[in-house]
Amino acid sequence: MSEPAETAEDTEPPETGGPEPSTLAEVVSGIGAKVRLMRTRKGHSLQQLANSADVSAAAIHKIERNGMVPTITTLMKLAAALNRPVSYFISEDEEGDKPAVHITPENRRSVFTSIPGLDLQNISGPYGRFFLAGAYAEAQGGSESGPGPTNHPGEELVYLLEGKLCFEFEGETVTLRPGESVHFRGDLSHRWHNPTSKPAKAVWLALRPI
Repeated sequence: MSEPAETAEDTEPPETGGPEPSTLAEVVSGIGAKVRLMRTRKGHSLQQLANSADVSAAAIHKIERNGMVPTITTLMKLAAALNRPVSYFISEDEEGDKPAVHITPENRRSVFTSIPGLDLQNISGPYGRFFLAGAYAEAQGGSESGPGPTNHPGEELVYLLEGKLCFEFEGETVTLRPGESVHFRGDLSHRWHNPTSKPAKAVWLALRPI
């Protein structure tokens, strides 16, 4: 399916009550550069990304050159094809000009998760600049990743600080206690749960696929 013709929504940024106009313009103008960065990092041609995202190569070319502002639908398609959250393309990387990202307990940001009882606070730099993601995790007693196993690209490394966590890998169970860790490939079917009534706290790292 080809991309529809340009509309006012494609060519003009929406009016919002968010950032100041100058900041908004900077965010919008940065979308194209981020799309091109992720596309080239993955070694995709314009046509390869077009086929994967179901967006025309011509539209992607215009977006990368800042000749067109993508609709939210188009941006979601591109984000999915590039394995990045939509927030990556529109976030203001305040640390972008600094050689390193310094994160203190006071400026940790919450990380969205659909898993009940799991609280994640970001301890790593933004998507695009870094391939390693990290979070300070707190899993409430009885919480679990879900009723069934999951798998995904990349790797995970979990270091337990407090409590207990159990990880299941295709019939094998690994029980973590404070000071212990588990490192595994994401494409291995896995699930986890907290078998106790007390919270478990951990440093949770994930290698983002390139």
